[in-house]
Amino acid sequence: MIPEELKYTQEHEWVARTGDNSVRIGITDYAQEQLGEVVFVQLPELGQQVASGDTLGEVESTKSVSDIYAPLAGEVISRNDALDQQPELINEDPYGEGWIIELRLDDPDDLDSLLDAAAYKPLAEQG
Repeated sequence: MIPEELKYTQEHEWVARTGDNSVRIGITDYAQEQLGEVVFVQLPELGQQVASGDTLGEVESTKSVSDIYAPLAGEVISRNDALDQQPELINEDPYGEGWIIELRLDDPDDLDSLLDAAAYKPLAEQG
């Protein structure tokens, strides 16, 4: 399942606009399947400034540990603290309750540089 309304990255993260200059970020269904059962999520601090490509945190599963990358530059304005107690939300609802952080973007136009669903689909299919 690849929701049409979202933007995507080569690193299998999704980005949803939540306001004029803010976005919500998570990992895709494909990414959570590859990871297996998520057992721990390390989140960035509120107020942290990130550049595109910076490491935001980690998702640890029974199989491996994967970095979460900032798809865009901005400030962390919200984090999904529910993941502290329920990291499995990433497996159960990657596009909903399993979101990871929200960013206030340095430049909202940067969102246009990400992949749309049609461009992301081949990445998820080829693995």
